[in-house]
Amino acid sequence: MRKKLFAGNWKMNLTPVEGRSLIAALRADLDSDAATLAAGREIMVAPPFLTIPAVAQALAGSSILLGAQNMHFEDKGAFTGEVSAAMLRCFGVTHVIAGHSERRHIFKEDNDLIGKRSAAIVANRMTPILCVGETLAERDGGRTLEVVLIQLQQGIAGIKPEDAGRLVVAYEPVWAIGTGRTATPEQAQQVHSALREALADHYGRAVADDIRILYGGSVTQDNIDSLIAKPDIDGALVGGASLKADSFARIIRAQIG
Repeated sequence: MRKKLFAGNWKMNLTPVEGRSLIAALRADLDSDAATLAAGREIMVAPPFLTIPAVAQALAGSSILLGAQNMHFEDKGAFTGEVSAAMLRCFGVTHVIAGHSERRHIFKEDNDLIGKRSAAIVANRMTPILCVGETLAERDGGRTLEVVLIQLQQGIAGIKPEDAGRLVVAYEPVWAIGTGRTATPEQAQQVHSALREALADHYGRAVADDIRILYGGSVTQDNIDSLIAKPDIDGALVGGASLKADSFARIIRAQIG
């Protein structure tokens, strides 16, 4: 059985002081039953780059994993404004988000670039959370599976089968991010199932069955239980609701079979 992963993407929110406070509140809420929770799920937070050092200190002694929101595919060089794997790993970062819809649509990152990022994350012994998702126009045009499967195929092109165990995929319909709209559990399951079949075609069934596929897109404490009940939804990539300890803790405590 795939262990659930609940990942909080803080986006461009929270200073180092605020990040430490949030982690302290989250740990106070979760530590009482941490062992029980750890049996069936993992927890991760992805702060802004400048907040990572403070959060790393606040997480010391905790089972909560530390992630980053992006990473350059080169080890070093003249890449103003970018961050390398070595810079992240020295603070204990284990997971990196690649291809988030905001990177794709606001910052114009294409599938080729995102594929290079994902491959570099794996090469540096970290876990990529590869995001895929369609816009409202693409969904209304009946192109959902076409779009997300192309994004997936190009995103994993540089990840070898022997390294695929590190991979996490996140389906985040663009039309449901920050809008208050959420894909129904049935809509999400349909896409997750198609993604798993594509992974099976690429890596083989045994490998695909071990890869976790998260749902992201206005995940809240009110809809998490119905989403996580679906067989191919293995956790959540949480945005706004991860910025408050009580709401994120409730999502983490989702009812899993």
